[in-house]
Amino acid sequence: MYERKTKPNLNCGLDLVGEVLYGKWKIRLLWFINTGHKRPSELQRKIPDASRRVLNIQLKELEEHELVTRKIYPVVPPKVEYSLTEFGKTLIPVIAALGQWSDEHEDRLRDVISRQAVSSTLDIPSN
Repeated sequence: MYERKTKPNLNCGLDLVGEVLYGKWKIRLLWFINTGHKRPSELQRKIPDASRRVLNIQLKELEEHELVTRKIYPVVPPKVEYSLTEFGKTLIPVIAALGQWSDEHEDRLRDVISRQAVSSTLDIPSN
């Protein structure tokens, strides 16, 4: 089991948000759960670049932070569904605002990210 080496910095609101939302797929998981994709297999199809293991870890962290709840149905094979808590639903307008900002600056963001990717491939370590 993963054990944190350093204590989280919880001095301000941005630190708290970072602690809760840090993770490559967490924002997308929250968004997709909000739009009705609740089963792990549905989430995996929506985010094919993420491994099942990583999605499970990040879903567990979202559950620990009380943003999602997990319901296990007593059937064979077991059926699991995730849903947003009332607390988790309060993040949806924030995620929507981030998405809108990204849409408004899409060309610039793509250009900046593309340049960064190209420059990082050109960085050859010298020995």
